[in-house]
Amino acid sequence: MAQAMTAEAEITQADWRENLRALGDKEGFYEELGAQHTALFVERGKTLIVTFENLDHVYDRAEDRMPWGYGFVEAHGWSMLGMMAHDWTWYRDAAVWDFFDRLRDEGFFKQFDKVVFYGASMGAYAASVFSSAAPGATVILISPQATLSREVAPWEERYRKAWRRDYTTRYGYGPDLVSAASDVHLFYDPRNSMDSMHAALFQSENITKYRCRFMGHRIASLWIQLGLLKPIVEACVAGSLTPDAFYKWMRARRENPRFQKELLNTLEREDRPKLLIRYCEAVLARRRGPHFRNALRTARQRLKGA
Repeated sequence: MAQAMTAEAEITQADWRENLRALGDKEGFYEELGAQHTALFVERGKTLIVTFENLDHVYDRAEDRMPWGYGFVEAHGWSMLGMMAHDWTWYRDAAVWDFFDRLRDEGFFKQFDKVVFYGASMGAYAASVFSSAAPGATVILISPQATLSREVAPWEERYRKAWRRDYTTRYGYGPDLVSAASDVHLFYDPRNSMDSMHAALFQSENITKYRCRFMGHRIASLWIQLGLLKPIVEACVAGSLTPDAFYKWMRARRENPRFQKELLNTLEREDRPKLLIRYCEAVLARRRGPHFRNALRTARQRLKGA
């Protein structure tokens, strides 16, 4: 039974690849870059959005089984180059490096009025390094890694599967390579210690950093819940995003259950019962929340016994 299910999944994924290939042949191109990476280009307007993501996650979650943001990008009439990975590769593959070298040398990016590189986490690392193939691009980085090199970032304890890869050769170190961009928007949670240390390594003058407190590593998924991912990306593409506008948007997080739970967990972890009581009371005044009620009861009991 398990073998049959695996075979069925492989056939379905093969069909998906053929659908992407057919779309690429018709409206741009589709390329398999070695065994672990895929590129789909769809030509529309004179703005190009280059996205980086994990192929298997897209395959599992996307109803239309297209690269991240395909519908969003297409609705704006933008062109798209969707880069996909089969595994946690951090795009450290000579086939991918050669692909971007070729696009750069052939003048592929020069046919567009504006080029934008977008990615989150592993995708943000890739967006930072490969943006150097299109000097003057706009770069959107959400919770990026600067590198996973054990020499540079020995404090990075996540992503052990990718530690063995080479981060010292072509397209290796994000903080250096984004210096060729016109503007870089970097979003991170300063309370996430490892994300904060990666963000600190990005120092070039073209970078604007946006602090997303209590949002954790998966900032983009919370923005989706808040209905903010699309307007933030739109503002970055238009060149209109400012810190003031961004932080006004972020006020919407106060009413989001996931953000509220994240803040509650932080207050519990930091052992701040008085502030925790005030926060739980504020949340419970606006909605029901058994977890907040239990936390409130426990905090009150602790202070009574103190």
